[in-house]
Amino acid sequence: MGRVTVRRRVLRVRDGAGSHRADTLAAEEPMEIRVGGRPLTVTMRTPGDDFDLAAGFLVSEGVVHKADDVAGIRYCAGATSDGGNTYNVVDVVLGPGVTAPDASLERNFYTTSSCGLCGKASLDAVRTTAAWSVAEDPLSIEPKVLTELPDRLRAAQKVFDSTGGLHAAGLFSVDGELLCLREDVGRHNAVDKVVGHALREGLLPLRETVLMVSGRASFELVQKAVMAGIPMLAAVSAPSSLAVDLAEESGLTLVGFLRGSSMNVYTGAERLQGVPAV
Repeated sequence: MGRVTVRRRVLRVRDGAGSHRADTLAAEEPMEIRVGGRPLTVTMRTPGDDFDLAAGFLVSEGVVHKADDVAGIRYCAGATSDGGNTYNVVDVVLGPGVTAPDASLERNFYTTSSCGLCGKASLDAVRTTAAWSVAEDPLSIEPKVLTELPDRLRAAQKVFDSTGGLHAAGLFSVDGELLCLREDVGRHNAVDKVVGHALREGLLPLRETVLMVSGRASFELVQKAVMAGIPMLAAVSAPSSLAVDLAEESGLTLVGFLRGSSMNVYTGAERLQGVPAV
């Protein structure tokens, strides 16, 4: 298994004086995802929860929807010149009757840790079709519970404490209970790891849950939430205009700038209890 963190020697400058010290960095390595032995994409990620990442990616792409759709996931041996294993190539075996990804899903370029869509082979492949509707989800939540989620997410981050360089995605119940947390250098990877965990545990669709992310809310993160049947996405930073459009279209509640006791509710405000509009 690859390392989650690495140590590097740095020159630290403070008040004009320099000193050498060791610094802990979040690891970033490429991971190739194969389906049935056929390369599908390469993503830059933080090693760890790689099987969840691969499974969640396939949920986001609409390839799989339930645990039985995945017959197995394994690391591919012989990835190094000496026949060893770098743990950077993962092969997913689909279950009986599951259609392999269409060639249009193949990425012309690798998926960076900051953007997961830039490698799409065609514009038509950007949007995916969800297996479940989030518009009909009965989720109802107290605003106070929402305001507590950023601190709960931050408190559960283990690697961030040592590096300061990882995004987090946390799945919460309507009571604010943390159900799953994953960290990664990429926001979209962290979300895929949460969704992949849920798929492998047979929990999809994720009804009456809230997905909390540590950064901004992009179009892709909204799409991943919708594909997993998550009715609410909350972020500590801003959403993009396309993210708001997709949330409105899908019936997802989108919350941004969730900081302290305040938040902006961009769509689906009816799911927040006792907040009159003035």
